[in-house]
Amino acid sequence: MGDFEFPEKNEPEVNGNGDGDGNGNDGEFLAARFESHRSRLRAVAYRMLGSSAEADDAVQEAWFRLSRTDSGRVENLGGWLTTVVGRVCLDMLRSRKSRAEEPLEAATPAPAPGPDPEQDALLADSVGVALLVVLETLTPAERLAFVLHDLFAVPFEEIASIVGRTPTAARQLASRARRRVQGAPAPDVDLVRQRAVADAFLAAVREGDFDALVKVLDPDVVARSEGAVTAGAASVAAGATSFAHFAAFARHALVDGATGIALIIDGHPERTLTFTFVRDRIAVIDIVTDPERVALLDVRLV
Repeated sequence: MGDFEFPEKNEPEVNGNGDGDGNGNDGEFLAARFESHRSRLRAVAYRMLGSSAEADDAVQEAWFRLSRTDSGRVENLGGWLTTVVGRVCLDMLRSRKSRAEEPLEAATPAPAPGPDPEQDALLADSVGVALLVVLETLTPAERLAFVLHDLFAVPFEEIASIVGRTPTAARQLASRARRRVQGAPAPDVDLVRQRAVADAFLAAVREGDFDALVKVLDPDVVARSEGAVTAGAASVAAGATSFAHFAAFARHALVDGATGIALIIDGHPERTLTFTFVRDRIAVIDIVTDPERVALLDVRLV
């Protein structure tokens, strides 16, 4: 379908050049310190963004900022990096909202680091599909407050500095988000019913039937690719109908075990769409178009 696409206490100080021993290995020492926090930072970013590629981008940006900072002034490196990643993720989430009405065909995939399938599987298991789906319905500030406080025990005083609000306001953001998460419906796990919905989606795309597409999409559906995120049934349906010419190559598939569609060119998957369902409708569409990322997926035609 085209381009749908903390803190830890008592951190030792380093000097202004990032050197822990003065032996000239400044960059290596700072990089090693950063690597000791990478897995946690990526976990924070993944829960914030719901995208492995974007999580990697956020962590990489934190490294760039650290490398340009007088690290001798950083007394708690773990807390400092968590704050930076939180701010980067907040900016990325706000950017998603500002681009939500862009046509899907306008998106251009951006290069992204190759994912770590084993790590992605662990993250997906720990987050849960239901949580990722409902997080998409929160505002960026609510999402950040909930993830940092409820999942990573970051104090509201530190969250407040990231979102630019008072600690009381940050607490209210997390409380609102928590109520929505607790009341969220579980995703549909009936593969037969999912296949029926996917059939209806593919048939509507092939016929360019906008109204039929809207019927199988959740009103707050999110379609995301390497290059863009589109939200809302009308916007997603409009973008999907413009790719009817690709539908001839589309086959139903299980993509890493999830119901989806694969575009098969010369006998090989050229791109994939993976669906998350809520109440018999498609709530999230994940599109992978990058050849290297597609090659890492387990695509089984059905």
